[in-house]
Amino acid sequence: MDYQIGVYNIYWMRDLFDKDGNPKTSGEEKLRSEWIAEIILAMDPDFLGIVEGPNTLVSQTKTASAQLELWTQEFLPGSNYKGVHGFPSPGQQELCAIYKADRLKVLFTPETEAGKRFDEPFLMDTTDRLIKEQYKHYRPPLELSILDTDDSFISRVIVAHTKSKGIFDKVDFARYEQLSKRDRLRLFAECMHIRERVDGYLEKGEQTMVMGDINDGFELDFYENKFSKSAVELLMGDPWIPEFILKSVLPRPKLNAYGWSPNSSRYRDRITGDEFNVLIDHILVSQGLPFKNGKVWNPYTEKDDPLIQSVKFPLIKASDHFPVSFTLTQ
Repeated sequence: MDYQIGVYNIYWMRDLFDKDGNPKTSGEEKLRSEWIAEIILAMDPDFLGIVEGPNTLVSQTKTASAQLELWTQEFLPGSNYKGVHGFPSPGQQELCAIYKADRLKVLFTPETEAGKRFDEPFLMDTTDRLIKEQYKHYRPPLELSILDTDDSFISRVIVAHTKSKGIFDKVDFARYEQLSKRDRLRLFAECMHIRERVDGYLEKGEQTMVMGDINDGFELDFYENKFSKSAVELLMGDPWIPEFILKSVLPRPKLNAYGWSPNSSRYRDRITGDEFNVLIDHILVSQGLPFKNGKVWNPYTEKDDPLIQSVKFPLIKASDHFPVSFTLTQ
């Protein structure tokens, strides 16, 4: 059986709900929800990881999964989507997912051992100086297990939204460099922590996917060469243990005059003022998970894909990211 798997950073999805967690059904929020629904209908995912989802309160009186289910009932009537969420973040923009309950079972299965939990501080040596420093995930990665409807195990899934490298404060260039280095080391720490979890799964023979907005790409650009690594490569794994290397479902990105292709988003460079295409949304899978049809739902680059072109306007308007998807073949 084949399964359609995807991940989508839905820009500030919490804005589509009122203070009680009900979907807004008027104004610009309704229109945006309708665009998102068109995209999801076109993707037809059996499982969709969501980045920047609706808020979960620590008290659990309002949760991302409950709000997602209300949203799908309103804007995807007749669908059988259920929601799932994990540890709440200390801020906003939660990690969550929807899945077809008649096709899959999806469980929140976090590591609960002290020192390994994603919702607690952890120690990591990010500079190879044999000195571990304390870090903490601002948004605890979402740890899930995907099962077939007969309870047979398919894969572990980690949905992540790792530290942005963007500098948004008013700073001089020296401070900019300092903050940039700090943020990149935190990004490395988060990805190294996730990779430790991946290794633990693979050592037990459990297939694994990592997906989400990683805020980094594959290639070592001039700045990344200062550290001799990138966050995505840390997630992919150790080349000395090739059987544990994760593979991207996308083709290798290429650099052109506008940035990277394929690309899932773009940003305006703070120094040059130019807009640059970036591939920062990723799905990485372990080698025991066969796949096909990996793609970014980017209407600007996928001009020959009629399904993507059929939702071109919603894709452009609904979010500042494009979704990524692939077919898992079982």
